[in-house]
Amino acid sequence: MNDHVIEFRSAEDHGHFRRALGRFATGVTVVTTRTPAGKLEGLTVNSFSSVSLDPPLVLWSIQRRAPSLASFVEAGRFAVNVLGTHQKKLCRQFATPRDDKFADVAHQLGANGCPLLDDSLARFECRTESVIEGGDHLIFLGRVERAMHRDGEPLIFSTGAFWVPALLPEADPSPVAAKG
Repeated sequence: MNDHVIEFRSAEDHGHFRRALGRFATGVTVVTTRTPAGKLEGLTVNSFSSVSLDPPLVLWSIQRRAPSLASFVEAGRFAVNVLGTHQKKLCRQFATPRDDKFADVAHQLGANGCPLLDDSLARFECRTESVIEGGDHLIFLGRVERAMHRDGEPLIFSTGAFWVPALLPEADPSPVAAKG
């Protein structure tokens, strides 16, 4: 095995750090919001994670320089749309800067007013609990007020590429250790 090891000492280490992080496969989401003025915002996010079951909390992060950051802070609410393999195009659309990311995107407004993307595998409608500083990102902690899910194959991102999940076969049962 050829391990690539580096200690972090400078900004030159960021590429190596990013490649190491890329070995952790993540699901792909589109996080959306609607400002009090009615502007719809959305962006592709793979930093989504569950935090707590009681109360139901999730988190995601956004770059401080993201054009939509002020909208998410101002809105105080958001929705997380978990994408399926059939929604790869949406992932790219919401990851690319454009005036109207919702153009030609089938969606509806949820109970909290945020856009919910049609055919998502799961959707979480959240109220922002807190925004936490984290380096060059802000971390949004949200209380889940509504959630839905359906069957389907999740869109997975790892090592700079999209992947399709495959169910691993169950391992052969190991022999039971002798009682002594």
